[in-house]
Amino acid sequence: MSRNAQLAGIGFGLLAYGIWGFFPLYFRQLAHVSPMDVLSNRALWACIFVGLLLTLRRGWGKVAAVFKTPRQFAMLALAALLVGSNWLVFLWAVANQQVVASSLGYFLTPLVNVLLGLLVLKERLNQPEWIAVGLALAAIVNEILALGSLPWVSLFLAATFGTYGLVRKQVAVDALSGLWLETLAMLPVCAIYALSMAHSGHAVFAADNNLTAGLLIGAGILTALPLMFFAAATQRLDLASVGMLMYINPTMQFITAIWIFGEPLQVARLFSFALIWCGLLVFSWSMWRKLQRA
Repeated sequence: MSRNAQLAGIGFGLLAYGIWGFFPLYFRQLAHVSPMDVLSNRALWACIFVGLLLTLRRGWGKVAAVFKTPRQFAMLALAALLVGSNWLVFLWAVANQQVVASSLGYFLTPLVNVLLGLLVLKERLNQPEWIAVGLALAAIVNEILALGSLPWVSLFLAATFGTYGLVRKQVAVDALSGLWLETLAMLPVCAIYALSMAHSGHAVFAADNNLTAGLLIGAGILTALPLMFFAAATQRLDLASVGMLMYINPTMQFITAIWIFGEPLQVARLFSFALIWCGLLVFSWSMWRKLQRA
């Protein structure tokens, strides 16, 4: 891989994770809109935007091929359920001053992927990976003991996004076609919700003002762009580099929550983050060693 290609890959990765890290700031502007309304608009406008991109890139043939394989479409529908529920809880977290909890969830995601590989794909873990998983479990136990409750927001976000990655990995469909099919699979649920709200006089797809309407349309575009940049980054970088860049997203969310939104950070939760960060360092070192040997 040439140096220019690597630099381009880093640029695409920074764009992808930078946009994802910027999400709390963006979606906080929609805190006055219910999370399910935002999710419905996000799915609709993402589906339209990605559909336009597929038309420009003449990619409908790949989409049609998926419809001929019911198992692939069923797997993408499951992926849509997982990522849709992930989006919904994330939106709820942003609207309810729980961005610290959401950032903890996304820090946990790589370690959830390791655990899923062990349990589902029967992968073997080496000693450093077991240590990383142990540190993550210790962080969860600390949350329960110190804060007196299960960190359900963090666990739900980590579990759904980690499982989404596992399901998506097993479907040989490119990122753009897969995203369009996933958002398409969400639309029936969103339509049922919109119809039920219409009976009570609430229009899900009609905003109160032009600014809100623009933000809701932009949410759909922002859903698609980072996935496209991420796909471009993975084509140009090795897994270790992509993995290290991945931590930009939850780090930005963490900084946003503490410094901009002013969310409280208990000492006990800071200890949980310290355990997770240690686990991620051990995990990243293990990944780097594996790639060097390969």
